[in-house]
Amino acid sequence: MSEDQFKSLRTEMVKRQILARGVKDSFVISALKTVPRHAFVPKDERNFAYKDEARSIGKGQTISQPYIVAFMTEELHVKPGDRVLEIGTGSGYQASILAQIVDTVYSIEIIKELAEEAKIRVGNLGYKNIIIKQGDGYIGWPEKAPFDAIIVTAALPTIPPDLLEQLKVGGRMILPVGKYVQELVVISKNEGGHTMDSVLPVRFVPMTGKILEQEQQDTQE
Repeated sequence: MSEDQFKSLRTEMVKRQILARGVKDSFVISALKTVPRHAFVPKDERNFAYKDEARSIGKGQTISQPYIVAFMTEELHVKPGDRVLEIGTGSGYQASILAQIVDTVYSIEIIKELAEEAKIRVGNLGYKNIIIKQGDGYIGWPEKAPFDAIIVTAALPTIPPDLLEQLKVGGRMILPVGKYVQELVVISKNEGGHTMDSVLPVRFVPMTGKILEQEQQDTQE
């Protein structure tokens, strides 16, 4: 399939899957129209890249459904000049959407192979404002904090205190919370603490690393 054909599919995706479902933020719409989603899936999956579904990227991980990417990005209320932390780089697609809007995206991926592949991919696409490292996202990236926004793309049983600490006052964080039943939760941080709202039922792969070890320890006890 040619790049023009992919562009046509991308335009149709935005029209039918994003705009039709109420996403209105002009920065988000522009990013979805621009970022070549087909470059973030395995080569033999590229013809399906713009379908209304999540797709496997290997290592038990997925690239999220386009609408979920758009919805989560819009809920962050990000703008030019912002610094964003992403937990769960995966293919690098969500980071690239954010990079179209904000100043810098700091992204953490726990799976070494995915982190390395994503670095190469976003580099080849010309994104110089995405910084990816391999590590455990549960503890965040304190050296680069505070962040204007934080997005988590793996499910957690509870809100990680380190991430909340690294969010600026006035900032927003969105993440899937729950084990068997998950909800997207938006946290808004203020001078007195934070507010929390459930905005959408979802199904994400679970976060691994420290949080998984902690859960196993709690079960044994």
